[in-house]
Amino acid sequence: MAKVGIVMGSDSDMKVMSKAADMLEKLGVDYEMTIISAHREPDVFYEYAKSAEEKGLKVIIAGAGMAAHLPGMCAAIFPMPVIGIPMSSKNLDGVDALYSIVQMPPGIPVATVAIDGGANAAILAARILATSDEALLGRLKAYTEEMKQTVQGKAEKLEKLGYKEYMKQM
Repeated sequence: MAKVGIVMGSDSDMKVMSKAADMLEKLGVDYEMTIISAHREPDVFYEYAKSAEEKGLKVIIAGAGMAAHLPGMCAAIFPMPVIGIPMSSKNLDGVDALYSIVQMPPGIPVATVAIDGGANAAILAARILATSDEALLGRLKAYTEEMKQTVQGKAEKLEKLGYKEYMKQM
């Protein structure tokens, strides 16, 4: 059963939202993914957000650009955590979406990650779920250790090669 819902308003968001899906898969978290427009099909959107709890979703990750209503509308209807991903756009590089998502009215919180921050949205969703899932917490700790080892390996390589040779290999 899916624990995380990933929603986006357009398939143009897929590049970023796929990073969330990939990270959830890496961490062993079930998810479902769909495209729903809060503006173009409000009845379909409303039904999705209203039924999400019944379907077993515990967290929704919603990506949106420009006016960025999808995360806030999810948070207005879905009673559990919503994580918003502001999408970069050709006009304002995602700053418009960022402002829209973080400036929610009192009582309708949306946790917000960086512009185009799909992987971090998934990690945050997994951390929320890990508060009641020891196995998932263990996988998150292993992922953190993996990141540490990667950085240490790069530092050792830089020390061994020097920065000019290191840069040639990048």
